[in-house]
Amino acid sequence: MSINKVLITGNLTRDPELRNLPSGAAVLSFGVAVNDRRKNSSTGEWEDYPNFVDCSLFGARAEALSRILTKGMKVAIEGKLRWSSWEKDGQKRSKLDVNVEEIEFLSRGGEGSAMPAASRSEVDIPPAPEITVYDEDIPF
Repeated sequence: MSINKVLITGNLTRDPELRNLPSGAAVLSFGVAVNDRRKNSSTGEWEDYPNFVDCSLFGARAEALSRILTKGMKVAIEGKLRWSSWEKDGQKRSKLDVNVEEIEFLSRGGEGSAMPAASRSEVDIPPAPEITVYDEDIPF
């Protein structure tokens, strides 16, 4: 068995980019900066080091969220890691990104305050599919 689950919080590094796949499905791409703290060996001080994570969101939620998400907004992301590879100009390239399953708004772009519920209802965001598990389905 393998587990592929990612939880990150951070700020959007750029405005999201909405595009359509050849199948017609919408995909929203954006980046999230996630800080890591390390002790500087020369000064002894703790410092923040950013990690930049590429994220992708698919389907009807991608279209709706493209109208809400903006650079600087603080978000919490839950998803799965996905590796992709391609060839460009004769060179093989690859990247690891997060396939977003859930996203929570922690602030508006750069404002630092929680996003009010009224703002969330201004755009109709389809909910994630609901999965129901009954006690009888659990094998222990």
